[in-house]
Amino acid sequence: MFGDAAARLGVDLLFATDRCHMLDDPWLDRAVPIRFHDEASSVRAILEAARAKPIDGILAVGDRPTVIAALVARSLGLPGHPPEAAAIARHKQLTRERLRSAGLPAPWFRSVSIDADPRAIASTLTFPAVVKPVALSGSRGVIRADDARTFVAAFARLQALMRAPELRAERNEAYGTALVEGFIPGREFALEGLMHHGALHVVALFDKPDPLDGPFFEETIYVTPSSEPPARQRAIVAAVAAAAGAIGLHHGPIHAECRVNDEGVFVLEVAARPIGGLCARVVDGLEEALLRHALGGPPDVRTLDRRASAVMMIPIPAPGIFRGVDGLDEARRVGGIVDIQITAKLDQRLVPLPEGASYLGFIFARGDRPADAVAALRAAHARLRFAIDAELRVLAAGQLQ
Repeated sequence: MFGDAAARLGVDLLFATDRCHMLDDPWLDRAVPIRFHDEASSVRAILEAARAKPIDGILAVGDRPTVIAALVARSLGLPGHPPEAAAIARHKQLTRERLRSAGLPAPWFRSVSIDADPRAIASTLTFPAVVKPVALSGSRGVIRADDARTFVAAFARLQALMRAPELRAERNEAYGTALVEGFIPGREFALEGLMHHGALHVVALFDKPDPLDGPFFEETIYVTPSSEPPARQRAIVAAVAAAAGAIGLHHGPIHAECRVNDEGVFVLEVAARPIGGLCARVVDGLEEALLRHALGGPPDVRTLDRRASAVMMIPIPAPGIFRGVDGLDEARRVGGIVDIQITAKLDQRLVPLPEGASYLGFIFARGDRPADAVAALRAAHARLRFAIDAELRVLAAGQLQ
């Protein structure tokens, strides 16, 4: 999507991707090979590329490279988020500490070692509580517990996830810490914005119409514009601006998540990057706006399409092996549906949240009103029939079960 946007703007993109430098351009994108876990060498590699061809702007499109992007921007004298702020933004414990120090609403919280005894921790808690990794995104590993028994089970699942080979390979020291905090009741919202020299410019405020009360917190639908009363929308924007300031985010895209109840707006996180992946298509023209801003332009969000727009991140209903989907043509004929993208691959192993890190795909809709776009998503989703085979487990004796 950024490649298409860059072509429309006449901009050349230089990609930097997480891969071994010994691989000979496996994706044919002429990317600079970097390793997200080694920030110093990644910065050097990008700066070396900049000596061959000057870089005029930096844009990070995921959580893990945000600090690298900030360090490169600082080295090149380009505007961007401070590296220290980017590091805080991707660490849930550090974010909580900054928000609490700034006097912003926050739940009680404490950090614990991932190797701690969950029974000992449970005996000191008040419930309901939430346990989560400090450095994963997309609600991965986030589990609500309503008593000591469910907390012990939730913590055991998180321990198993954080010890998985794929995460250990990322060499992130933060994966050794978990955050335990009070559950925040209320509705959840997301805000897409651009920080411009310290000032927040709102790109979109998203309602999340599905309740997110646990035990897992799989997001499904984003819809914009928000249908909340203007006063509540202003409160959300003000809270996100204050949170971004407390973290130290200064210039560049942000994506914030918050919960709202009678006690106020609780900002859960403010990421130093835009909304991730294909979800960005829910805001038409977002990539062009981000590229223009990264190149030093103003935060011109007035040109973005303001019609009601919604996206459904199609949840994985059960673990297993993906065999296919029926009903796509029927679903695409639903009024208001713009596109349906099935991103799961045939024969792919599917893992739902809280352990999983992907969706089956995405449904996009537009409508005269936000409710119309949401209704179109639900109608299209109801027409899709996914074939998922249960996995076969191999016993020690070699028998299949």
